[in-house]
Amino acid sequence: MTTTAAPEVSTHTGRLGLVQASALYIAAVLGTGILVLPGLASQAAGPASILAVAAVFVLSIPLAGTFAALAARYPDAGGVATFARLALGDTAARMAGYWFLFGVQFGAPVVATLGAEYLAAALGADRSVVWMIALAFLLVPLGVAFFGLRVSGKLQLGLTGLLVLVVVGVVSVTASEVRAVNFEPFLPHGWAGVATAVSLFVWAFAGWEAVTHIAGEFRNPRRTIPLATAIAVVVVGAAYLALQIVTVGVLGSDDEFSVVPLIDLVAVSVPDVGPAVVAAIAAVVAVGVLNAYVPAFANLAASLGRDGHLPGWLAKGAEPGSVPRRALVLVSIITLTYFAIAASQGFDLTPFILIHTSSMVAVYAVGSLAAVRLLDRFTPGWWMALASVVLTLGLLVLAGTHLLVPAALGVVAIAVTVIKKRKNNA
Repeated sequence: MTTTAAPEVSTHTGRLGLVQASALYIAAVLGTGILVLPGLASQAAGPASILAVAAVFVLSIPLAGTFAALAARYPDAGGVATFARLALGDTAARMAGYWFLFGVQFGAPVVATLGAEYLAAALGADRSVVWMIALAFLLVPLGVAFFGLRVSGKLQLGLTGLLVLVVVGVVSVTASEVRAVNFEPFLPHGWAGVATAVSLFVWAFAGWEAVTHIAGEFRNPRRTIPLATAIAVVVVGAAYLALQIVTVGVLGSDDEFSVVPLIDLVAVSVPDVGPAVVAAIAAVVAVGVLNAYVPAFANLAASLGRDGHLPGWLAKGAEPGSVPRRALVLVSIITLTYFAIAASQGFDLTPFILIHTSSMVAVYAVGSLAAVRLLDRFTPGWWMALASVVLTLGLLVLAGTHLLVPAALGVVAIAVTVIKKRKNNA
Protein backbone atom coordinates (compact mmCIF):
# COMPACT_ATOMS: atom_id res chain seq x y z
CA MET A 1 0.00 0.00 0.00
CA THR A 2 1.39 3.38 -0.91
CA THR A 3 1.39 6.30 1.44
CA THR A 4 -1.70 8.44 1.07
CA ALA A 5 -0.83 11.86 -0.23
CA ALA A 6 -3.07 14.01 1.88
CA PRO A 7 -2.87 17.76 1.80
CA GLU A 8 -1.61 19.20 5.03
CA VAL A 9 -3.92 21.38 7.04
CA SER A 10 -2.67 24.94 6.86
CA THR A 11 -0.48 25.87 9.80
CA HIS A 12 -1.26 28.70 12.15
CA THR A 13 1.08 30.91 14.12
CA GLY A 14 -0.47 30.56 17.56
CA ARG A 15 0.43 32.24 20.80
CA LEU A 16 1.33 29.27 23.02
CA GLY A 17 5.02 28.47 23.39
CA LEU A 18 6.83 25.40 24.69
CA VAL A 19 6.21 26.08 28.38
CA GLN A 20 2.45 26.47 28.03
CA ALA A 21 2.22 23.59 25.56
CA SER A 22 4.08 21.30 27.98
CA ALA A 23 1.81 22.44 30.81
CA LEU A 24 -1.30 21.59 28.79
CA TYR A 25 0.04 18.16 27.86
CA ILE A 26 1.05 17.30 31.42
CA ALA A 27 -2.29 18.45 32.82
CA ALA A 28 -4.26 16.53 30.17
CA VAL A 29 -2.32 13.30 30.70
CA LEU A 30 -1.24 13.28 34.35
CA GLY A 31 -4.56 14.67 35.46
CA THR A 32 -6.69 13.41 38.31
CA GLY A 33 -5.60 9.81 37.84
CA ILE A 34 -3.06 10.50 40.58
CA LEU A 35 -5.94 10.99 43.02
CA VAL A 36 -7.42 7.50 42.78
CA LEU A 37 -5.71 5.14 40.32
CA PRO A 38 -2.71 4.08 42.45
CA GLY A 39 -5.15 2.81 45.08
CA LEU A 40 -7.51 1.12 42.63
CA ALA A 41 -4.64 -0.55 40.77
CA SER A 42 -3.11 -1.76 44.01
CA GLN A 43 -6.41 -3.37 44.97
CA ALA A 44 -6.68 -5.02 41.57
CA ALA A 45 -3.14 -6.35 41.19
CA GLY A 46 -1.31 -5.86 44.47
CA PRO A 47 2.40 -5.02 44.18
CA ALA A 48 2.28 -6.23 40.56
CA SER A 49 0.33 -3.05 39.82
CA ILE A 50 3.79 -1.52 39.38
CA LEU A 51 4.17 -3.74 36.31
CA ALA A 52 0.85 -2.44 34.99
CA VAL A 53 2.07 1.16 35.32
CA ALA A 54 5.31 0.29 33.56
CA ALA A 55 3.45 -1.52 30.76
CA VAL A 56 1.07 1.36 30.07
CA PHE A 57 3.96 3.82 30.27
CA VAL A 58 5.81 1.86 27.56
CA LEU A 59 2.60 1.81 25.50
CA SER A 60 2.24 5.56 25.89
CA ILE A 61 5.58 6.29 24.22
CA PRO A 62 4.59 5.23 20.67
CA LEU A 63 1.08 6.65 21.17
CA ALA A 64 2.44 10.01 22.31
CA GLY A 65 4.93 10.06 19.44
CA THR A 66 2.25 9.16 16.91
CA PHE A 67 -0.11 11.94 17.91
CA ALA A 68 2.72 14.42 18.24
CA ALA A 69 3.76 13.68 14.65
CA LEU A 70 0.18 14.04 13.42
CA ALA A 71 -0.56 17.23 15.37
CA ALA A 72 2.70 18.82 14.21
CA ARG A 73 1.86 18.14 10.57
CA TYR A 74 -1.92 18.73 10.75
CA PRO A 75 -2.63 21.33 13.48
CA ASP A 76 -6.42 21.44 13.24
CA ALA A 77 -9.28 21.74 15.74
CA GLY A 78 -10.68 18.40 14.57
CA GLY A 79 -7.74 16.49 16.04
CA VAL A 80 -8.11 12.73 15.49
CA ALA A 81 -11.31 13.26 13.51
CA THR A 82 -9.33 15.34 11.00
CA PHE A 83 -6.59 12.71 10.77
CA ALA A 84 -9.21 10.00 10.21
CA ARG A 85 -10.96 12.04 7.52
CA LEU A 86 -7.75 12.65 5.60
CA ALA A 87 -6.62 9.02 5.77
CA LEU A 88 -9.75 6.86 6.10
CA GLY A 89 -12.72 8.95 4.96
CA ASP A 90 -15.69 10.74 6.44
CA THR A 91 -17.26 7.78 8.24
CA ALA A 92 -14.07 7.03 10.18
CA ALA A 93 -13.76 10.72 11.02
CA ARG A 94 -17.32 10.78 12.28
CA MET A 95 -16.68 7.71 14.44
CA ALA A 96 -13.54 9.21 15.96
CA GLY A 97 -15.30 12.50 16.61
CA TYR A 98 -18.31 10.86 18.24
CA TRP A 99 -16.12 8.60 20.39
CA PHE A 100 -14.18 11.53 21.73
CA LEU A 101 -17.02 14.01 22.12
CA PHE A 102 -19.69 11.65 23.47
CA GLY A 103 -17.60 8.77 24.88
CA VAL A 104 -14.44 10.28 26.32
CA GLN A 105 -16.51 13.03 27.89
CA PHE A 106 -17.87 10.43 30.35
CA GLY A 107 -14.67 11.21 32.24
CA ALA A 108 -15.73 14.77 33.07
CA PRO A 109 -18.00 13.84 36.02
CA VAL A 110 -15.25 11.54 37.30
CA VAL A 111 -12.70 14.35 37.37
CA ALA A 112 -15.09 16.74 39.09
CA THR A 113 -16.21 14.18 41.66
CA LEU A 114 -12.66 13.15 42.57
CA GLY A 115 -11.71 16.76 43.22
CA ALA A 116 -14.88 17.26 45.25
CA GLU A 117 -14.19 14.16 47.38
CA TYR A 118 -10.78 15.49 48.34
CA LEU A 119 -12.02 18.98 49.10
CA ALA A 120 -14.90 17.62 51.20
CA ALA A 121 -12.44 15.44 53.12
CA ALA A 122 -10.18 18.42 53.79
CA LEU A 123 -13.10 20.50 55.07
CA GLY A 124 -14.49 17.64 57.14
CA ALA A 125 -17.77 18.08 55.28
CA ASP A 126 -20.44 15.43 54.98
CA ARG A 127 -20.29 13.46 51.73
CA SER A 128 -23.80 14.68 50.92
CA VAL A 129 -22.27 17.97 49.74
CA VAL A 130 -19.85 16.31 47.31
CA TRP A 131 -22.26 16.66 44.40
CA MET A 132 -22.55 20.42 44.90
CA ILE A 133 -18.77 20.86 44.97
CA ALA A 134 -18.39 18.62 41.92
CA LEU A 135 -20.99 20.64 40.02
CA ALA A 136 -19.09 23.83 40.78
CA PHE A 137 -15.90 22.21 39.51
CA LEU A 138 -17.64 21.56 36.20
CA LEU A 139 -19.18 25.00 35.86
CA VAL A 140 -15.96 26.96 36.46
CA PRO A 141 -13.97 25.54 33.49
CA LEU A 142 -17.03 25.78 31.25
CA GLY A 143 -17.33 29.45 32.14
CA VAL A 144 -13.60 30.11 31.74
CA ALA A 145 -13.64 28.48 28.30
CA PHE A 146 -16.04 31.15 27.03
CA PHE A 147 -13.21 33.66 27.47
CA GLY A 148 -10.97 31.66 25.13
CA LEU A 149 -7.74 29.72 25.38
CA ARG A 150 -5.63 32.78 26.31
CA VAL A 151 -7.21 32.82 29.74
CA SER A 152 -7.15 29.02 30.04
CA GLY A 153 -3.53 28.77 28.92
CA LYS A 154 -2.29 31.20 31.56
CA LEU A 155 -4.20 29.44 34.30
CA GLN A 156 -2.85 26.10 33.16
CA LEU A 157 0.74 27.06 33.92
CA GLY A 158 0.01 27.50 37.59
CA LEU A 159 -2.34 24.54 37.82
CA THR A 160 0.16 22.18 36.21
CA GLY A 161 2.83 23.37 38.60
CA LEU A 162 0.54 22.42 41.49
CA LEU A 163 -0.13 19.05 39.89
CA VAL A 164 3.57 18.20 39.73
CA LEU A 165 4.03 19.59 43.23
CA VAL A 166 1.47 17.12 44.60
CA VAL A 167 3.38 14.16 43.16
CA VAL A 168 6.81 15.36 44.29
CA GLY A 169 5.51 16.25 47.74
CA VAL A 170 3.65 12.99 48.36
CA VAL A 171 6.55 10.83 47.18
CA SER A 172 9.07 12.84 49.21
CA VAL A 173 7.23 12.71 52.52
CA THR A 174 6.17 9.06 52.27
CA ALA A 175 9.25 7.38 50.76
CA SER A 176 10.77 6.74 54.20
CA GLU A 177 7.63 4.80 55.21
CA VAL A 178 7.96 2.23 52.41
CA ARG A 179 8.18 -1.34 53.81
CA ALA A 180 9.54 -4.30 51.86
CA VAL A 181 6.97 -6.62 53.43
CA ASN A 182 4.20 -4.78 51.57
CA PHE A 183 5.56 -6.05 48.25
CA GLU A 184 4.83 -9.68 49.13
CA PRO A 185 3.19 -11.63 47.63
CA PHE A 186 3.96 -9.81 44.42
CA LEU A 187 1.15 -11.37 42.32
CA PRO A 188 -1.73 -11.94 44.78
CA HIS A 189 -4.40 -11.81 42.07
CA GLY A 190 -2.41 -13.35 39.22
CA TRP A 191 -1.93 -11.88 35.78
CA ALA A 192 -5.66 -11.26 35.48
CA GLY A 193 -5.28 -8.63 38.18
CA VAL A 194 -2.45 -7.02 36.25
CA ALA A 195 -4.66 -6.94 33.15
CA THR A 196 -7.37 -5.16 35.14
CA ALA A 197 -4.82 -2.67 36.45
CA VAL A 198 -3.61 -2.05 32.89
CA SER A 199 -7.17 -1.25 31.81
CA LEU A 200 -7.54 1.16 34.71
CA PHE A 201 -4.27 2.90 33.94
CA VAL A 202 -5.37 3.67 30.38
CA TRP A 203 -7.13 6.57 32.15
CA ALA A 204 -3.83 7.64 33.66
CA PHE A 205 -1.91 7.75 30.40
CA ALA A 206 -4.73 8.90 28.11
CA GLY A 207 -4.72 12.47 26.88
CA TRP A 208 -2.08 12.56 24.14
CA GLU A 209 -4.82 13.15 21.59
CA ALA A 210 -6.61 15.86 23.59
CA VAL A 211 -4.14 18.64 22.83
CA THR A 212 -4.26 17.82 19.10
CA HIS A 213 -7.54 19.75 19.02
CA ILE A 214 -5.75 22.96 20.05
CA ALA A 215 -2.51 22.34 18.15
CA GLY A 216 -3.29 25.33 15.94
CA GLU A 217 -2.83 27.56 18.98
CA PHE A 218 0.87 26.66 19.36
CA ARG A 219 3.72 28.74 18.00
CA ASN A 220 5.67 26.68 15.46
CA PRO A 221 3.70 23.42 15.97
CA ARG A 222 6.29 21.28 14.15
CA ARG A 223 8.87 22.14 16.82
CA THR A 224 6.74 22.83 19.87
CA ILE A 225 4.50 19.76 19.83
CA PRO A 226 7.23 17.06 19.70
CA LEU A 227 9.26 18.78 22.42
CA ALA A 228 6.22 19.31 24.66
CA THR A 229 5.23 15.67 24.15
CA ALA A 230 8.69 14.41 25.12
CA ILE A 231 8.67 16.52 28.28
CA ALA A 232 5.20 15.27 29.22
CA VAL A 233 6.09 11.60 28.61
CA VAL A 234 9.02 11.80 31.02
CA VAL A 235 7.14 13.75 33.69
CA VAL A 236 3.99 11.62 33.59
CA GLY A 237 5.82 8.28 33.48
CA ALA A 238 8.09 9.16 36.41
CA ALA A 239 5.16 10.52 38.42
CA TYR A 240 2.97 7.44 38.13
CA LEU A 241 5.77 4.95 38.70
CA ALA A 242 6.88 6.78 41.83
CA LEU A 243 3.33 7.10 43.17
CA GLN A 244 2.55 3.44 42.58
CA ILE A 245 5.70 2.32 44.37
CA VAL A 246 5.02 4.42 47.48
CA THR A 247 1.30 3.54 47.49
CA VAL A 248 2.07 -0.17 47.59
CA GLY A 249 5.10 0.22 49.85
CA VAL A 250 3.31 2.37 52.44
CA LEU A 251 -0.34 1.28 52.36
CA GLY A 252 0.02 -2.29 51.13
CA SER A 253 -2.66 -3.89 48.96
CA ASP A 254 -4.83 -5.98 51.26
CA ASP A 255 -7.02 -3.28 52.78
CA GLU A 256 -9.80 -1.39 51.08
CA PHE A 257 -8.68 2.04 49.97
CA SER A 258 -10.80 5.07 50.78
CA VAL A 259 -12.06 7.46 48.13
CA VAL A 260 -9.13 9.76 49.00
CA PRO A 261 -6.05 7.45 48.99
CA LEU A 262 -3.51 10.27 48.65
CA ILE A 263 -4.77 11.73 51.91
CA ASP A 264 -4.34 8.33 53.55
CA LEU A 265 -0.82 8.19 52.16
CA VAL A 266 0.43 11.54 53.47
CA ALA A 267 -1.39 11.05 56.77
CA VAL A 268 1.13 8.33 57.59
CA SER A 269 4.05 10.81 57.57
CA VAL A 270 2.54 14.27 58.01
CA PRO A 271 -0.84 13.81 59.71
CA ASP A 272 -1.22 17.43 60.80
CA VAL A 273 -1.01 19.46 57.59
CA GLY A 274 -0.31 16.92 54.84
CA PRO A 275 -3.90 15.77 54.19
CA ALA A 276 -5.26 19.31 54.05
CA VAL A 277 -2.55 20.48 51.64
CA VAL A 278 -3.02 17.49 49.34
CA ALA A 279 -6.80 17.87 49.36
CA ALA A 280 -6.68 21.56 48.54
CA ILE A 281 -4.24 21.04 45.66
CA ALA A 282 -6.22 18.03 44.42
CA ALA A 283 -9.32 20.17 44.16
CA VAL A 284 -7.47 22.82 42.18
CA VAL A 285 -5.95 20.15 39.95
CA ALA A 286 -9.40 18.79 39.11
CA VAL A 287 -10.38 22.19 37.78
CA GLY A 288 -7.09 22.36 35.88
CA VAL A 289 -7.69 19.06 34.09
CA LEU A 290 -11.18 20.12 33.06
CA ASN A 291 -9.66 23.43 32.02
CA ALA A 292 -7.49 21.53 29.53
CA TYR A 293 -10.23 19.24 28.23
CA VAL A 294 -13.19 21.62 27.85
CA PRO A 295 -11.61 23.66 25.01
CA ALA A 296 -10.61 20.39 23.31
CA PHE A 297 -14.19 19.11 23.42
CA ALA A 298 -15.54 22.45 22.17
CA ASN A 299 -13.04 22.74 19.33
CA LEU A 300 -13.86 19.20 18.25
CA ALA A 301 -17.61 19.84 18.30
CA ALA A 302 -17.13 22.98 16.20
CA SER A 303 -14.96 21.13 13.69
CA LEU A 304 -17.53 18.32 13.46
CA GLY A 305 -20.13 20.96 12.63
CA ARG A 306 -17.78 22.46 10.06
CA ASP A 307 -17.23 19.09 8.40
CA GLY A 308 -20.90 18.11 8.34
CA HIS A 309 -20.82 15.46 11.08
CA LEU A 310 -22.88 17.60 13.46
CA PRO A 311 -25.30 20.46 12.68
CA GLY A 312 -23.56 23.27 10.79
CA TRP A 313 -24.75 25.78 13.39
CA LEU A 314 -21.93 24.54 15.65
CA ALA A 315 -19.20 25.36 13.12
CA LYS A 316 -18.75 28.99 14.17
CA GLY A 317 -15.44 29.30 16.00
CA ALA A 318 -13.78 26.22 14.49
CA GLU A 319 -11.03 28.30 12.89
CA PRO A 320 -7.74 28.63 14.86
CA GLY A 321 -7.71 31.53 17.30
CA SER A 322 -11.51 31.68 17.66
CA VAL A 323 -13.69 30.75 20.61
CA PRO A 324 -16.35 28.14 19.65
CA ARG A 325 -19.04 29.39 22.02
CA ARG A 326 -21.89 27.58 20.27
CA ALA A 327 -20.00 24.31 20.57
CA LEU A 328 -19.36 25.11 24.23
CA VAL A 329 -23.12 25.15 24.76
CA LEU A 330 -23.32 21.59 23.41
CA VAL A 331 -20.35 20.50 25.53
CA SER A 332 -22.03 22.00 28.60
CA ILE A 333 -25.24 20.07 27.90
CA ILE A 334 -23.39 16.77 27.44
CA THR A 335 -21.22 17.24 30.53
CA LEU A 336 -24.09 18.22 32.80
CA THR A 337 -26.23 15.34 31.50
CA TYR A 338 -23.50 12.83 32.30
CA PHE A 339 -23.09 14.44 35.70
CA ALA A 340 -26.80 14.00 36.37
CA ILE A 341 -26.55 10.32 35.41
CA ALA A 342 -23.59 9.87 37.75
CA ALA A 343 -25.51 11.54 40.57
CA SER A 344 -28.51 9.26 39.99
CA GLN A 345 -26.16 6.26 40.32
CA GLY A 346 -24.75 7.45 43.62
CA PHE A 347 -21.50 8.58 41.96
CA ASP A 348 -20.30 5.06 41.29
CA LEU A 349 -17.41 6.20 39.10
CA THR A 350 -16.10 2.84 37.87
CA PRO A 351 -18.52 2.53 34.91
CA PHE A 352 -17.72 6.08 33.84
CA ILE A 353 -13.98 5.42 34.01
CA LEU A 354 -14.32 2.26 31.90
CA ILE A 355 -16.55 3.93 29.28
CA HIS A 356 -14.06 6.78 29.12
CA THR A 357 -11.06 4.49 28.69
CA SER A 358 -12.71 2.17 26.15
CA SER A 359 -13.75 5.19 24.07
CA MET A 360 -10.23 6.56 24.32
CA VAL A 361 -8.75 3.26 23.12
CA ALA A 362 -11.14 3.28 20.16
CA VAL A 363 -10.01 6.81 19.29
CA TYR A 364 -6.38 5.74 19.58
CA ALA A 365 -6.95 2.76 17.30
CA VAL A 366 -8.42 4.90 14.52
CA GLY A 367 -5.85 7.63 15.02
CA SER A 368 -3.00 5.12 14.80
CA LEU A 369 -4.42 3.59 11.62
CA ALA A 370 -4.73 7.07 10.12
CA ALA A 371 -1.14 7.86 11.09
CA VAL A 372 0.16 4.77 9.28
CA ARG A 373 -1.38 6.15 6.09
CA LEU A 374 -0.63 9.83 6.58
CA LEU A 375 2.94 9.82 7.82
CA ASP A 376 5.89 9.22 5.53
CA ARG A 377 6.89 5.57 5.48
CA PHE A 378 9.82 4.37 7.56
CA THR A 379 10.13 7.66 9.44
CA PRO A 380 10.23 7.50 13.27
CA GLY A 381 6.62 8.72 13.44
CA TRP A 382 5.48 6.00 11.00
CA TRP A 383 7.18 3.24 13.01
CA MET A 384 5.59 4.53 16.22
CA ALA A 385 2.20 4.58 14.49
CA LEU A 386 2.66 0.97 13.39
CA ALA A 387 3.55 -0.06 16.94
CA SER A 388 0.54 1.88 18.24
CA VAL A 389 -1.83 -0.05 15.96
CA VAL A 390 -0.65 -3.36 17.41
CA LEU A 391 -0.72 -2.13 21.00
CA THR A 392 -4.16 -0.53 20.79
CA LEU A 393 -5.60 -3.74 19.33
CA GLY A 394 -4.42 -5.46 22.52
CA LEU A 395 -6.10 -2.78 24.64
CA LEU A 396 -9.33 -3.24 22.69
CA VAL A 397 -9.30 -6.92 23.63
CA LEU A 398 -8.80 -6.01 27.30
CA ALA A 399 -11.71 -3.53 27.14
CA GLY A 400 -14.17 -6.36 26.44
CA THR A 401 -17.83 -5.49 27.11
CA HIS A 402 -16.95 -1.89 27.93
CA LEU A 403 -16.64 -1.33 24.19
CA LEU A 404 -20.45 -1.37 23.94
CA VAL A 405 -20.74 2.42 24.20
CA PRO A 406 -18.13 3.19 21.50
CA ALA A 407 -19.65 0.39 19.40
CA ALA A 408 -23.07 2.05 19.66
CA LEU A 409 -21.58 5.42 18.74
CA GLY A 410 -19.88 3.77 15.76
CA VAL A 411 -23.22 2.41 14.60
CA VAL A 412 -24.71 5.91 14.86
CA ALA A 413 -21.84 7.27 12.76
CA ILE A 414 -22.46 4.64 10.07
CA ALA A 415 -26.20 5.37 10.15
CA VAL A 416 -25.51 9.07 9.61
CA THR A 417 -23.38 8.18 6.58
CA VAL A 418 -26.19 6.04 5.12
CA ILE A 419 -28.79 8.76 5.68
CA LYS A 420 -26.58 11.43 4.10
CA LYS A 421 -25.95 9.24 1.04
CA ARG A 422 -29.66 8.61 0.60
CA LYS A 423 -30.39 12.32 0.80
CA ASN A 424 -27.68 13.07 -1.76
CA ASN A 425 -29.03 10.41 -4.11
CA ALA A 426 -32.65 11.48 -3.73
